This record gives sequence, structure tokens and C-alpha cells, in this order.
Amino acid sequence: MKAAITTYLNSVKALCPNVTETELAYLESGLIVRELKQKHFFIHANTLQKEIGFVYSGLIRAFYVDHNGNEISVNFFRENHYATHYASFISQKPSKYYFQSIEPTILVCISYKHIQEGYIKFPIFERYGRLVAEEVLKIQQKRIESFLFENAETRYLDFVKENPDLFNRVSLSYLASYLGIERQSLSRIRKKLAGH
Repeated sequence: MKAAITTYLNSVKALCPNVTETELAYLESGLIVRELKQKHFFIHANTLQKEIGFVYSGLIRAFYVDHNGNEISVNFFRENHYATHYASFISQKPSKYYFQSIEPTILVCISYKHIQEGYIKFPIFERYGRLVAEEVLKIQQKRIESFLFENAETRYLDFVKENPDLFNRVSLSYLASYLGIERQSLSRIRKKLAGH
């Protein structure tokens, strides 16, 4: 699917404006487009993540299953974001998370092997890898700090402000578990804010 690959390559150019056509051609030679139906899995927990996925269209939820069997959402990956548990990808250790499509999703995937070979052949890809890693780290850090320093209402307001396009695409149950609250509590917060 040409449009998906072009969109992905444009995202690489945006991060690394000095990337050459030769470097992009190398990258493109290892790309695979995957289509997931709704509710299908991109990654299963406790399996090795052999590729990183760039979301061209659709929406993916990352979650884990707690000791009571509850699914706890930890992230949502929408268009132009990387669906990956980056730490497990770069260390090539099994991920603890499931990555499941909420909507039909098209991903542009690149394998660990192709990325590693790219790092050796073309130094610019090391910069690209670092910039992606920094972005992932910033998102994770922000999430950790939101649980340390903010209450549920503030976390909800921040989510709505930062993800206005996701608000109607994510179910209340998924969103409540992501915010670390019960679904009823989220309904109360929404009612209270609607009354303002």
C-alpha cells in the first residue's frame, strides 16, 4: 500500500530532514504493510516483538492483564505514532503488554533486524532511532508524573486537551482504566465538568 509507505517515509524526513534518497530506499526495502481487523492483535504479551509499527490509519490500545484478570490500558496509538513497547523492542525481550486494534488499522512495520543493519550502514538512522526513543521516553515520563502529581480529574482534562481526536474513539471503560479510575468515577467527573 503505497500511501501508507509514503506517509511513513515522510515522517522519517520530518524527523531527519537531511536523509538522502539512498537512505530512504534502504529503509523502504524493509517495510511491510500490515492490516489488522478490529480487535486483532499486533503484539501478544510475553512474546518477542520483532518489528516496530507505525500507525498509518486506525487506533491501537496497549494493555496488560492484572492479577484479577482486568485489562488495564496503558497507551493508545493513533495515526502517525509508533505502536511499540520500545524498551522490549530494543532489548529484544518479551513485552508484558498486548497491543490490540480498537479500529481496523493499517501499520507500516519495520523489523528489528532491518533497523539494526540500517544503524551500521547509515549513521543517520542512529539519529532517527534516538529521536524516536526520546519521544517515547517523554510520553512515558509524562504518564508516570501524571499519576504521581495529579488527581484523576486533572488527568482526564489533560487527556481530552492533548487528544481531542481520540476522545470519541476510545470507550469509557478503556479510558477509565488508562486514567487509573473506576468507570463510575469517570462518569461522575464528566457529569461534573459538563455542568460547568
